[in-house]
Amino acid sequence: MHTRRNGLLAFLLAIALPCFAQQPQPVAPAKPKPKRTPSAGELVFQQNCSRCHNPPQGFSPRISGTIVRHMRVRASLSKKDEEALLRFFNP
Repeated sequence: MHTRRNGLLAFLLAIALPCFAQQPQPVAPAKPKPKRTPSAGELVFQQNCSRCHNPPQGFSPRISGTIVRHMRVRASLSKKDEEALLRFFNP
């Protein structure tokens, strides 16, 4: 009886041990994230506004319109730049 039990135990260990003794698999290197292309409004902000201001956390459309109109005159921005900035502030 003990021989049969020992044989069964040896058989089960032979099956189970390779599962626990596996070599760690090499980890593939992480793929670099594709670079995000900034929007036209973000480029306008970086080129003109970031000299004096940090990027906004969010403005209401009404406030951002007032700010952009005021700063358009001060920074000599084109109408196209003004519209791009409004889309950047309020996507």
